[in-house]
Amino acid sequence: MSDFPFLSVLTVAPLVGALVVAVLPRRRPELAKQVALGWSLLVLALSVVMWVTWQTGGDRFQFRESYPWIPNWGVNFTFAADGIALVMLMLIALLVPLVILASWHDAESSKRSVPVYFALLLVLECTMIGVFAAADVFLFYVFFEVMLVPMYFLIGSYGGHQRQYAAVKFFLYSLVGGLFMLAAVIGLWVVGGKTFDWVALSQVDISTGAERWLFLGFFIAFAIKAPFFPFHTWLPDAGGAAPAGAAALLVGVLDKVGTFGLLRYCLPLFPDAARWFAPWALALGVIGIIYAALLAIGQNDLKRLVSYTSIAHFGFIGVGIFAFTSQAATGAVLYMVNHGLATGLLFLVVGMLVARRGSALISDFGGAGKLVPLLAGVLFFAGLASLALPGTAPFISEFLVLIGTFSVNKPVAVIATLGIILAAAYVLWMVQRTTQGTLNPALTEVEGMKRDLNLREKVVVAPLVALIVLLGFYPKPVTDVINPAVQATMQDIGKTDPAPSAGTPQEASR
Repeated sequence: MSDFPFLSVLTVAPLVGALVVAVLPRRRPELAKQVALGWSLLVLALSVVMWVTWQTGGDRFQFRESYPWIPNWGVNFTFAADGIALVMLMLIALLVPLVILASWHDAESSKRSVPVYFALLLVLECTMIGVFAAADVFLFYVFFEVMLVPMYFLIGSYGGHQRQYAAVKFFLYSLVGGLFMLAAVIGLWVVGGKTFDWVALSQVDISTGAERWLFLGFFIAFAIKAPFFPFHTWLPDAGGAAPAGAAALLVGVLDKVGTFGLLRYCLPLFPDAARWFAPWALALGVIGIIYAALLAIGQNDLKRLVSYTSIAHFGFIGVGIFAFTSQAATGAVLYMVNHGLATGLLFLVVGMLVARRGSALISDFGGAGKLVPLLAGVLFFAGLASLALPGTAPFISEFLVLIGTFSVNKPVAVIATLGIILAAAYVLWMVQRTTQGTLNPALTEVEGMKRDLNLREKVVVAPLVALIVLLGFYPKPVTDVINPAVQATMQDIGKTDPAPSAGTPQEASR
C-alpha cells in the first residue's frame, strides 16, 4: 500500500464528489445530503488506511508523488506528507463528515440550493487536503488561493447576519495576504534556481537581505490566514456570519494553513530570517493571547465569542512555533489538532443552540440547561476543553507550549499563562449566562428549545468528545507521528533544546 497514490486520490476524490452532488436535482435535497455524507466517509476511510500505512521512524516525507504540470517553469503536481501534514489531513477527513451531518438543515433555512451547499463543502475539503499535501511551492500557492472560493460562497450565500460584508472582508484580507505570498513565491523561484520543489529549495543558500524579505512575504500571508494579531479582524466577522458547520471548518482547519505554512515554509526555507524575526513573532503571539481573551469576555454574540477565543489560541500556537524548542513546537502542532477538535465541537454545539433559539445573542438565553440539559452539558464540556482543562486534549498541547517556551524565554511564558486565567473567565461566563441561572421565560415559548439533542446530533458530538478525552490522557499515537517532523524542522533552523541546568548542592538547598 505504500506505493498507492494516497494524496492525489484524497485530493481529487472530494472534487469528484462535489461535481456529482452539484448536478443532482434541486428538488432532491435528501439525496444530495446522503451522497455528500457517503463521499466524505469514503475519504475518511481512505485517510485511516493512509494513517495505518504511515511508517513511524521512516522517511521525513512519505507518500511522495510528482507529475509534470508546467515544465518550463519547473512546476509539478508534487505531493508529500510529513507527520505535521498527516495529522492535519486526518483532522480534515474526520471533521468534514461530522460537519455535513451537523449542517443537515442549514441550507434549507437559507432558502438556497441544498446540493450546491454540500457540493461547496466537498470542494472545500478538496482544497484543504491539497494545501496540506502539496510539496511544490507553486502548487501550495494555488490551493492556498483557490481555498478562498468555496468558503466565500459558504459565508456569503448561506451565512447569517451581515454575511455579504463578512464574506467580502474574509476574501479581501486573504487575497491581500495571497498577493504578498505571490511576490515571495516569484522571488523564491528566481533565487532558488527556477524551481518550486520544496526539497530543492530547502538546499538553496539565500543572501541575508533576500531571505528576510522572502520570509516577510510568506509570514504576512500566513499571519493573515492564521490569524495573528493585528491581522485578525476578519475572523470574528466571518466566524459570526458563517453557518456553524462552515465556521467549524474555517476555525478548525482552514486557519491552520497559516500555522502549517510557518512550520513547512517559513522556518525550513528561511532559517536565518526566522531566527531574526522570532522576537517580533513572539510579541505578536503574546499580545494576541491577552488581547483576544479580553475581547472575548465582552462579547454578547456566541459565534463571535468563539472566534475571539480562537485568536487567543492561535497566539499560543505562534508562541510554540517561534520558541524554537522541540517541546514547544510539538505542543504547537498538537495544539493545531486539539484546537480543531475542541473549537470545532464548540462551534457545532453553539450552532445547534443558536438554531433552536433563532438567535446567537447570549442575552437571549439564560437557564437554557433546564430545557436542553444534554446540549447544555456538551456545551459545558466543549467550553472546558477550550480553556484546556486537565484531562482534555488541549491541556497537553498548551502545557507543552508553555514548558517548552519557559525553558528559553521565561517572560513570554509567564505572560502567556495569563491567557489561561482569562480563558476560564470567558468560557465560564458564557456557560453561566446561556445555560445556568434563572430560566429566561421567553425560552419556554420557543419551539426549538423544547428539543434536546437528537440521534443525528449525538452522532456528531460523540466522536469529538471521545477523541478530546482520549487524547487528553493518551496523546502518544499523535505525538509519535508529529515528533520526527518537529525534530527535522528544528534541525533545519539550527536549533537544539537547551540542556537541563542543575545547580550545585548548595544552590539547590537555597
